[in-house]
Amino acid sequence: MWKVSAECFLQNADYWNTVLVAAFSVVLSLMVYKAWRSSTCKKREVPGKLGLPYLGETLAFLSATNSTKGCYAFVRKRRQWYGRWFKTRLFGKIHIYIPSPEGAKTVLTNDFIKFNKGYVKSMGDAVGKKSLLTVPHESHRRIRRLLSDPFSMSSLPKFVQKLDMMLLERLKSVEEKGGSFAALDFCMKVTFDAMCDMLISVTDAKPLQDIEQKCNDVSNMMLSFPAMIPGSRYYKGMKARKQLMQIFSEMIARRRSGMECHDDFLQAMLRRDSLPEDEKLSDEEIMDNLLTLIIAGQSTTAAAMMWSVKFLDGNGRAQERLRVVKETLRMSNVLLWFPRVVVENCVMEGFELKKGWHVNVDATHIHYDPLFYKDPLEFDPSRFDEMQKPYTFIPFGSGVRTCLGINMAKVTMLAFLHRLTCSYRWKVDDMDPSLEKRAHIPRLRSGCPITLIPVKNVEDM
Repeated sequence: MWKVSAECFLQNADYWNTVLVAAFSVVLSLMVYKAWRSSTCKKREVPGKLGLPYLGETLAFLSATNSTKGCYAFVRKRRQWYGRWFKTRLFGKIHIYIPSPEGAKTVLTNDFIKFNKGYVKSMGDAVGKKSLLTVPHESHRRIRRLLSDPFSMSSLPKFVQKLDMMLLERLKSVEEKGGSFAALDFCMKVTFDAMCDMLISVTDAKPLQDIEQKCNDVSNMMLSFPAMIPGSRYYKGMKARKQLMQIFSEMIARRRSGMECHDDFLQAMLRRDSLPEDEKLSDEEIMDNLLTLIIAGQSTTAAAMMWSVKFLDGNGRAQERLRVVKETLRMSNVLLWFPRVVVENCVMEGFELKKGWHVNVDATHIHYDPLFYKDPLEFDPSRFDEMQKPYTFIPFGSGVRTCLGINMAKVTMLAFLHRLTCSYRWKVDDMDPSLEKRAHIPRLRSGCPITLIPVKNVEDM
């Protein structure tokens, strides 16, 4: 009897042990799952320092902009302090810097839905309220559609033909004068003249010089403090912008009166005068976007061309291959980041982003991330022989706001590099890496001075 009772007890004990172990496992699993959910779903606060109301860290940002290290030194320093994600306050607005391809994809594929364009005030004032860069969604779709034809692949051959002739003539002229010149100045002038010819058919030296100086003043105000203080960069830029609007307005009036007629971008826009409202641009839209296209087309492309000259210096193997445009764009980062404004509260990679905050897709950090580019500080065009991970190469942005002039920028760089590398070798005469002060696009302070050596002279050596 005792033996049977003992066996029953042991069997019951085994049963309850199994039940207890199973219950404990379930509870433990629930606790682990809850902890995991808490760690992955908890809204974390973006690290960083906001500083004083409105002013925030604006002075530190402007200090970096006014130095030869460039404004990205401000970003780089805070990433060292706080990590890949950080926040700051600039010109009264909270800014979040987004460092990842996943974040870039989230922002750039949700333009006008969860995010909208967000420039600092001085940049928005420079290009105008009707610029493609600043208008709301409804206007953006219409303006982009109407502006896009001159920048399509079918319209580029005519532009490239004129550009190539210009490059041949000017490189030959430089060669005859000794072959020494600043690559940045050369590229700025070539791209500016080519854009003005295509957009408004201005080719005479005097009006070109006048428009170029005023465009430079507008460009220089883009990262300035937005206060109308006489003598300041912002003041000079706004004054120059007003003068440019007057010049464009007079051009439009002459063409409408029949005094002038050209085969260019402006004439194509004016031919739409009799069309319905959604098929044409107002004069303000035309003028704001003329200024936007001239400044953006010149400054970004010219800077990329200058950097290509610097990176190719001494790299004969890359010169022979000429597959360098993508690598130049990756390393030069002429557009340091892409600014947007949060339209509605959201969570990205565990960080809470609030409506009204500014988010900057940090293309520079992504392009230099060793997770995606081995030895990112080395100039290696062959890395683009392989397919890149999505949103790890975004020099022109992505989505509905992809740069309108993406194809023009590429063919301009290719035409320039083709003429340069096929006809010449060169040496950079000043290796100073310091950047130009107060520039919203990274450019060498030296302008990258070079001396050309005709290929025939190299072969004779």
